[in-house]
Amino acid sequence: MPFQIVHGDITEMKVDAIVNAANSSLLGGGGVDGAIHSAAGIGLYKECLTLGGCETGDAKITLGYNLPCKHVIHTVGPIWQGGNHGEQASLTSCYLRSLQLASEHECESVAFPLISSGVYGYPADQAIQVASRAIIDYLKDHDLTVYLVIYDKHDYQIDRALHQDLLKYIDQNYTTEPLIPYAAPQAAPPVSPAEEEDDRDHWSSVFHIFQRTSSKDRSSELQAKLEQLDEGFADMLFRKIDEKGLTDAQCYKRANVDRKLFSKIRSNRDYKPSKPTAIAFIIALELPLDEAMDMLKKAGYALSHSNKFDVIIEYFISNGVYDVFTINEALFAFDQRLLGG
Repeated sequence: MPFQIVHGDITEMKVDAIVNAANSSLLGGGGVDGAIHSAAGIGLYKECLTLGGCETGDAKITLGYNLPCKHVIHTVGPIWQGGNHGEQASLTSCYLRSLQLASEHECESVAFPLISSGVYGYPADQAIQVASRAIIDYLKDHDLTVYLVIYDKHDYQIDRALHQDLLKYIDQNYTTEPLIPYAAPQAAPPVSPAEEEDDRDHWSSVFHIFQRTSSKDRSSELQAKLEQLDEGFADMLFRKIDEKGLTDAQCYKRANVDRKLFSKIRSNRDYKPSKPTAIAFIIALELPLDEAMDMLKKAGYALSHSNKFDVIIEYFISNGVYDVFTINEALFAFDQRLLGG
């Protein structure tokens, strides 16, 4: 873990392995395939000559040559024929076979393009769903960092109904104005001489009481006050994990958070996570909006209608959608920072 969608050029990804959306010959072509072969150099072509091609849904691995990765995993995606010719199963197999090869070669990080969504015609919104489901299912039992690299964001599409619903919700709730309008401070009303005298008498009495209280008593009183403070973010997180009957691994994987980061929080109860990380745990725990706001507050954050990221998060929580990857797909589509990581 985790799984992230990023915008960029897959040939520049500094990971252990990148995946090539190849044709069955494995000898190069257009789009991502041509770009990878061009960046890798002639050595990649020569090694691919020895592989004897590749079947649709399968994958084969080579060295990375001039690329900033150790390996290139070549997989052949299906050509879209309307969706009733086994395209989904073949595309799922592309991702799973590639991930299996990455694990077999002890890769800790791998980057995918959106396989088959280019000249092979697979609808982009469906291709994203297949990619996400296959990667997420694999990561349930394996520790890898996986990237889905989108070269042209204009080609990136989420479910149309979800996109329209989000647009409507953002239009209704997003505002560039602060939630609490600024009001200039007003002058205090004049105080009468009698009120001033009463005020001096009151604070004089308080001061004398404080003087008569021993430093030990004051220390005990302070300690009692400190003990009444609310639990911190980490305390609430671990309490909720226990209440939900989750294991640590189930929680951080649902949150799309790296195991090392979770261990850091577990070992340091005063750890302050970033806002996307705090929200990722809220999503993993499936907290309702009031509890989500409380947990965010403990981390020092809040949700605001003047922040589009916050409005999108509020939409999903309010609608009971707690799939961090679905939320990340939407956040990516709206150019927002992703959860977890």
